[in-house]
Parts: sequence; structure tokens; C-alpha cells
Amino acid sequence: MPEAGAIYVMDRAYVDFARLHALHQAGAFFVTRAKSNLRAHRVYSAPADRDAGIIADQTIALDGARTRHECPIRLRRIRFKDPETGKTLVFLTNQTSLPAATVCDLYKARWQVDLFFKWIKQHLRIKRFYGTSENAVKTQIWIAVSVYVLVAIVRKRLNLEASLYTMLQVVSVSVFEKLPIQSAFLPGAYGFDAAMENNQLNLFTD
Repeated sequence: MPEAGAIYVMDRAYVDFARLHALHQAGAFFVTRAKSNLRAHRVYSAPADRDAGIIADQTIALDGARTRHECPIRLRRIRFKDPETGKTLVFLTNQTSLPAATVCDLYKARWQVDLFFKWIKQHLRIKRFYGTSENAVKTQIWIAVSVYVLVAIVRKRLNLEASLYTMLQVVSVSVFEKLPIQSAFLPGAYGFDAAMENNQLNLFTD
């Protein structure tokens, strides 16, 4: 169930106007990207802070027969030009009290969440979740993070040259073996290249 007062930020690939309207009726807010083929007309234009990259801050009504039926409320459309990339992005939201720049920042924060989940898949060796409840997902992630942190601590304290990626690979194939931990990470052990580094994002640094 949507939480009243919460702000849900989602990619435009997940835009479903019936679902957006359900969030609105539940007292929740949403921020998403508008698709290029969105049919709507402007009802009102608010002053735009161009110094913050805001090109337009408008109240709109949907024109498509289906979308108008699924989401009969007026929405806020914010057109933003990213100063870093030069790209123009268009956001849709039902949040009308926050400054337009804050709405844009919320969507930018969503990208950091995406990067974190990408990091989880690549570094924590989570290929699938064994449970689907909130508690099950959180438990599995925290266990994987704990293992990653413990391996990072071992690497730091023993001054091992092997990358964390390599160490996790070695640990995964030697769980039931008894051997000095340093020897497990000698060059060539288990066929892994100790110099191999992962070019993806690192959540923890030495």
C-alpha cells in the first residue's frame, strides 16, 4: 500500500497513469519522467528559475482518451536542462509545493539508488532474492553487505594485494577448506588473477 506523504520516484519505463492516480488518491506523491509522446495541454505556467536550469514549470491536463480517464487530475510538468550534460529532461509530478529544482534533485537522487543496486548485483554476488517480503530482501542484502565488509577488513589488516572482487571469488570456492588465509590469495591460487580489478563502482574504499 502506498504511504501517505511519501514521495515515489520512478523511471518513465514504469509510468502507468492509473497507478500514478492511485498514488495520488492515497495521499502520496510521485516524480517521474514524461515520455516523448505524452499528449497534454498547458493550463498554467509558473515563473521558472532559469538560473537553476528550470526552463518551464507548468500545470497540465492530459489529452489522451485513455490517460485522461486513468488520471483525471492535473499534473505538474517541469522542463529541466541539465547543466552537466546539456540534456533537457521533462518531469511529471503531483507535488506542487516543492520548488521545481528540488523535484529535479529528487529524480537525480533516484539514479544514485539505481547505481547502488547495480553495485549490489556486481559486487555482492546477489543473482536473485530467496524471499520476496521486505524483511527477506533486507536480510539477504545486509548479510551480503556484512560479508563484503568483513572481507574488506581482512584485506586491509593483512595488507593483501588481491582485489576485493578476487577475494570474494576465492572465498566462494574455498568455504569448507582449512588453510592459511594469506595462501589462499597468492597469485595463481584457484586460477584467479590477483591483479584483476573490477572497473565498476566501489562502495567502500581503503
